[in-house]
Amino acid sequence: MPNTKIEELEHNKLKLTFTLTQEDAKPYLDEAAQRISTQSKIPGFRPGKAGYEIVKQRVGEMKIYEEALETIIRKSYVQALLANDIDTVGSPKIDVEKLAPENDIVFTAEVSRMPTAKTLADYRKLSVEAKTQKIEDKDIDLALRDIQRMQTKEVRATDKEVVGEADKIVVSMNMKRDGVGVEGGQAPNHAIYLNEDYYIPGLKKEVVGMKEGEERTFTLTFPKDHAQKMLAGKPVEFELALKELYHLEPPTLDDEFAKGLGMKDFAALKDAISKNLLAEKEKEEQARQEREMLEMVATKSKYDEIPDLLLNEEINKMAAELQRAVESQGAEFDKYIESLGKTLAQMKMDFTPQALVRIKVALAMRAVAVAEEIKVEDKELDEELDKVAEQYKENKEAREQVFTPQYRDYMEQMLKNRKVIELLRSVMIK
Repeated sequence: MPNTKIEELEHNKLKLTFTLTQEDAKPYLDEAAQRISTQSKIPGFRPGKAGYEIVKQRVGEMKIYEEALETIIRKSYVQALLANDIDTVGSPKIDVEKLAPENDIVFTAEVSRMPTAKTLADYRKLSVEAKTQKIEDKDIDLALRDIQRMQTKEVRATDKEVVGEADKIVVSMNMKRDGVGVEGGQAPNHAIYLNEDYYIPGLKKEVVGMKEGEERTFTLTFPKDHAQKMLAGKPVEFELALKELYHLEPPTLDDEFAKGLGMKDFAALKDAISKNLLAEKEKEEQARQEREMLEMVATKSKYDEIPDLLLNEEINKMAAELQRAVESQGAEFDKYIESLGKTLAQMKMDFTPQALVRIKVALAMRAVAVAEEIKVEDKELDEELDKVAEQYKENKEAREQVFTPQYRDYMEQMLKNRKVIELLRSVMIK
């Protein structure tokens, strides 16, 4: 075991100085010589059979020291962190100060320490108000209209019929500004439901009365609050050709409609919708309570200095989450950022305040777990892992991943966080 000296540096960093005597280093050097013997051709010896002195004569003792160095550093560093209960952020900066035969081996490791909540907020004196949720008739009516829309028949119009105010049209559309095509504004088969609000006011008025095959050119001004900042409040020229026209025939909202959805009657359908909407609202309310509760504890606690590395990791995580969300909707992430009138770097800068809050929430939750001595027993952890594994019983590779040490650690933290939230809810939600 090497001698280890630990120094506190500015900005919540540590400097660990390791000194290994020749006796400490001997096992590592022997292993290194064995590896060199296996990898090199040494006359008179089979691979791996040449002893330390033979390898030393063949390649030089410094070569053995260099071969052993990576293992020495890795094992010494990990042992020191475990022995001193040090939680770090990122990889250490290593500086080898002395590496020579017949001398002590000396190296340093400088690393950022995981920040902690130095002063945890007195969460038992904090509170978040619970809001009673209720469903109004307009909520049910809106849900019914959505269901009705999904059940609506689309009947292809005849050649001579014209577009009405409640029809569906399929158009070829080309948008231009100052004679130049708008990026993303070209669509060969763009469907528009005229019975719904379109994102560009005035378009319905321009297309009502058209027939299939007809073409029209007109100019519309985009709303000032439009998501695409380059077009917001600007006049845009539309070249539009009507390719298909459909009349919409929505079903009547009555008992027969309800029976078609597996309900006894229309009243039963409305009751089921009301219960589902209430369950959704209550779930959203619980999420709001927990978000407000955790952020309250986090913002009222005091922390060690948060390393830039940790902050940048959280910002990148938020950017990746947004990218997945955008791409899951079939959009291109680069174009989405461009539509906001920002660069990726600017968007990440905007994430900084929320990233700090997220880090503080995680640190505060860890501190609560320590203060309340919240633990996860092996039995409950095993039961949870078995449940997850059952979901992947047809996928051998995914199932095996569930039982890796890394996933076990992840699940243990998840269960611990769940217990922290349950405790905070019990004392903070009023």
